[in-house]
Formats: sequence, C-alpha cells, structure tokens
Amino acid sequence: ELLSNIQDGYSVSGHLLVCFSSGYFIHDSLDIIFNHQSRSSWEYLVHHAMAISAFVSLIITGRFLVAAMLLLLVEVSNIFLTVRMLLKMSNVPSPALYEANKYVNLVMYFAFRLAPQAYLTWYFLRYVEVQGQGAFLMANLLLLDAMILMYFSRLLRSDFFPSLRKGSAGRDVDGEKFLID
Repeated sequence: ELLSNIQDGYSVSGHLLVCFSSGYFIHDSLDIIFNHQSRSSWEYLVHHAMAISAFVSLIITGRFLVAAMLLLLVEVSNIFLTVRMLLKMSNVPSPALYEANKYVNLVMYFAFRLAPQAYLTWYFLRYVEVQGQGAFLMANLLLLDAMILMYFSRLLRSDFFPSLRKGSAGRDVDGEKFLID
C-alpha cells in the first residue's frame, strides 16, 4: 500500500526507521571524525551528509518517507560487503568461502542497491516536481546514483577483473584504503 504513494505515504514504523537511521548516520560520521579517519573515509562522510540532510527533510515534512524506506534496502547488501571485507582482512585460507560470497554479494548489490536506486531515480524523473524538496531530493538521488555506480565498478574490478586494478604507477586505484588503514 505504501509503494502506491511514494511522495505522501506514511507509517509510524517507517518514520521511526528513518529517525533511527538518521541517528546511525550521525553517529557513524562522528565516529569517523573523532577517530581521525576523515581523510581516508571522506566518501563515507559525503554519503552520510547526503543521507542525513535528506532524512532530516523527510522527518520534518513527512513527505517522501516511502522513498527513504526503499533507499534503506541498500543496507541489506552491506552484510555481504562487510563479510567480503572481513574475509579479505583475515586472509581466510579457503578461497571457496570468498568465491561464494563474491557471487552472493553481486546478486545482493543488484537486488538491494542498484534496483531500488534505479526505480527511485525513474520515479523522481517521471513524477516528482523539480522544485523545493523534490529538487533537493532529486539532486541527492543523482549524486547517490553516481556513488553507487562508482562503488559497483570498484567491486567488479576488484572481484571479477583483478587485472584492471593496478594503475599506471602500480598503485591500487580501487580504494582499498579501508583494508590497509
């Protein structure tokens, strides 16, 4: 029922989910800043700032709550991205576990990141007025589109096309700074 009204659909539990998620993004941002990881995690800070600003506008106006709930589906794929990172960091002797997670991660990335993002982008381009809050959220959405596609290309290069990972100077270009910091 909520999906039929992305702009004005409302539920108390959805509102609380967006409030809780905003708190998480604020906490994670402060953790990055206070632990002096801002330089290596600037992309996360940009992402969190976009999420916080969009979610606060949704909390205040009560509009586009369903869009925020759809975007939070992205967090499901974080489970497999985190497992991937932990497997890389731990140098697990069995590559079969990493291989299995690699394919599950790819499916989850499509199902929970790319698909909801593509749907919302299509919806906003087609149905939302590009003024006021709609324009602000559309700009956020397009920036998130670019970030998600950039992360996806890094994931593909790292896991499926490792020969493309090295830059001309022989340094890693796909952002594995989080594994070595």
